[in-house]
Amino acid sequence: MQPRLDFFAAEPKIMKAVLALNHAAETSGLERSLVHLVKLRASQINGCSYCVDMHSREARKDGETEQRVYLVAAWRESPLFSERERAAFAWTEKLTRLADGPVPDELFDEASSQFSAEEMVKLTVLIGMINIWNRLCVGFHAIHPVAEESRAA
Repeated sequence: MQPRLDFFAAEPKIMKAVLALNHAAETSGLERSLVHLVKLRASQINGCSYCVDMHSREARKDGETEQRVYLVAAWRESPLFSERERAAFAWTEKLTRLADGPVPDELFDEASSQFSAEEMVKLTVLIGMINIWNRLCVGFHAIHPVAEESRAA
């Protein structure tokens, strides 16, 4: 697979705005580990290898355990995640898969029991941002770094 285009070079003005909103979402005050794991979960759903690779690495660099990173995809079946993280993952999954139907009141209530109104906005913008990045990277074939030992034979 080859990259289709460099979206930063093609439209630097809009990408500067995307970067600014991304920075605001990442530094909004939500826990750093939660930011990484939410971005990882949305990227898994969207099949964005670039972002799955990036957010797995960033989570590990910032102290997240290898086991928790591996188990984000199966969070419902793992005892390793807090109720707050579970609520964030459920909210992330629904907002990433909007075509599946409306957002149920019960899901909003569950998320709101773990996050303040201010945090709900921060979390929702964060989810929107990673979905923008996923669409840019998947649509334009952004290629994640490949370590030499990881290359197929």
